[in-house]
Amino acid sequence: MAAQKLSEAELKLALNSLPGWQIKEGKLYKEYKFSSFATALGWMVSVGVHAEKLGHHPEWFNVYSTVQVNLITHDIGNAISNLDVELAKKMEELAP
Repeated sequence: MAAQKLSEAELKLALNSLPGWQIKEGKLYKEYKFSSFATALGWMVSVGVHAEKLGHHPEWFNVYSTVQVNLITHDIGNAISNLDVELAKKMEELAP
């Protein structure tokens, strides 16, 4: 799937379907809090498998049971794309 930059209207619509996600410093951002480090790590591994299949990888930071996620597409000039939204939706689906 090729990356396509989202318009402002498309981005607003996408955010309506992604609870807790926001635009922060030009990136799709969300902070996840899990019950334990093992749960956070398991979720990251599950997301990583999907990201690899998609060919689109998150910027993320993990401390104990918290994972901060930033999604942006570098190949289209550091903009938010359809791939970022697809990956965010998969993250929501996989979150416990």
